[in-house]
Amino acid sequence: MELRVRDGRAVLAGNDESGEREVDPHSLPLGAELAEALHEWAKVADAVVRTETPADGVAGALVARRGKQLAGRIAAVMNATVSYTDPVSGELVSVEAPDEPAKAPVQTAEPAEEPTPWGTGLTVSFITAAIVTVTVVSLSLGLGETSRWLALVANVLVVGGLAPSVWLGRRVPVWRWVAYGVVTGVLVAWLVLILTLL
Repeated sequence: MELRVRDGRAVLAGNDESGEREVDPHSLPLGAELAEALHEWAKVADAVVRTETPADGVAGALVARRGKQLAGRIAAVMNATVSYTDPVSGELVSVEAPDEPAKAPVQTAEPAEEPTPWGTGLTVSFITAAIVTVTVVSLSLGLGETSRWLALVANVLVVGGLAPSVWLGRRVPVWRWVAYGVVTGVLVAWLVLILTLL
């Protein structure tokens, strides 16, 4: 089996009863991640060849090294020797299959979660709540002088506009504090507005 680059795509060439045949890596049992890595490498290799970078250049050396790594991964997965044609220099290199078949990657335990920053988070929530409260109350009182219905509609529009962002941000570690502040600020503003009506 031989790894080659054809028109910016990686192909694996081999002989069968009908002669030499080139196949797409996605058609072999290599795994989607390895097949995509092969095609990305082929695009970069094609770009390096087209820019007429000298074979001894840094880009050419990187392409060659990455190609050998990928050929080694193919050899490990297929448990067979893989030849690799360097697209920059044209050199043919054989990569042997490892003595032991490739093992599944060992899954390591996930690192422990960081502690919740209550002090900083609550400060952000408090400041956000204060800004939202002052903004909603000012908007509502200003529009309430013209028409109470206009103030009510403005409140519904402001809260309706904030709701999707708050809903999305409630589970993001940093933005959840802002979301808590927005919800608190709107509730406090509505309480203040109800008290001004009495």
